[in-house]
Amino acid sequence: MTAEKKRDLIQDPYANEVKESMRKFYNALPEKERRLYAAIESIKFGYGGKKYICDILGCTEKTLNRGLEELQKDSELPPGKQRHEGGGKKKDN
Repeated sequence: MTAEKKRDLIQDPYANEVKESMRKFYNALPEKERRLYAAIESIKFGYGGKKYICDILGCTEKTLNRGLEELQKDSELPPGKQRHEGGGKKKDN
């Protein structure tokens, strides 16, 4: 069985209204929470879940994989912070 046929075996459990709500919620989140949300949603499906969620949310598999890694590392940031110390764009001197 080809990978394409296996992908077709995944049933589409979400109604279009739910998918649209998922997209709106995803787009309202900051970048790290987007990755984590996509990762958590993909875990629900197992095989083929990554592609399915990427298609719904419009994210890349690279983004989703980074979210999965972050879930496994369980690295917490200080409250109110989006990036670790030293992360982000550097200030011009």
